[in-house]
Amino acid sequence: MEAKYLEDWLRDAHAMEKQAEEMLKAQAKRIEHYPTLRARIDQHLHETEHQAEKLERLMNELGIDTSAVKDMGGKLTAFGQSLGGMMAGDEVVKGGIASYAFECFEIANYKALIAAAEQANQPEVVRVCREILQEEQAMADWLDQHLDDTTRTFLARADDNDVQAKK
Repeated sequence: MEAKYLEDWLRDAHAMEKQAEEMLKAQAKRIEHYPTLRARIDQHLHETEHQAEKLERLMNELGIDTSAVKDMGGKLTAFGQSLGGMMAGDEVVKGGIASYAFECFEIANYKALIAAAEQANQPEVVRVCREILQEEQAMADWLDQHLDDTTRTFLARADDNDVQAKK
């Protein structure tokens, strides 16, 4: 029974990373006046792409197929979030909040995957998930440490009628 859940949760993690890729791409595309945030998003996008690749390799080695339905669902969700964010005048702040929440969601998922992989005696799954978990925790920590500054910068820009604060 453990193996079934582990397989399902690996598929979920892969779909989650595909969703994260789309969200990060959309967010990075629209950030112009927050270079530090843009650079960190670009870095995490690169990490996220590698995370999806690591999961795909791992799943392939275990004979687990990715779920096209779950991957597409994640991408569609990210697209909807992107459209919603584009309409918000405070997109950079809301994006930061949503990104932080999503990182916490990913962290929780990888912790559960590690526990399941340990229970199923799958050391390679444990190793890969721990690597990914460290990157997700680093991004969550960075967002946590910079949300105040991003918000203050946004508010300062919003007070200046000559600049576009949302980007």
